[in-house]
Amino acid sequence: MTSLDAAISSRLKRDANGLVAAVVQDADSRDVLMVGWMDDEALHRTLTTGAATFWSRSRGEYWVKGETSGHTLAVREVRLDCDGDTVLVTAVPAGPTCHTGATTCFDADRLL
Repeated sequence: MTSLDAAISSRLKRDANGLVAAVVQDADSRDVLMVGWMDDEALHRTLTTGAATFWSRSRGEYWVKGETSGHTLAVREVRLDCDGDTVLVTAVPAGPTCHTGATTCFDADRLL
């Protein structure tokens, strides 16, 4: 059971699966590093540990960024957007963020 502060939880607008999008931004460069998904528990863990924690939709479990790769995200700030449906996580990455080894998940495939 989550211990997310009720005042924060009440502001979240979750999707049908109980999730909100979490955009991760580099604290120094301001590059967008990745997008993940959080439920109340993942957000609570992120806020209380300082380690970026997400809900894996494909694996159906929580995961801490860098838990296996060592490429962690040290959380510096977490903000909720005006609609309550997206969280902005500002973090300091230790190594590449993308599972492909790229600095960000947005390094390839520029569309415009």
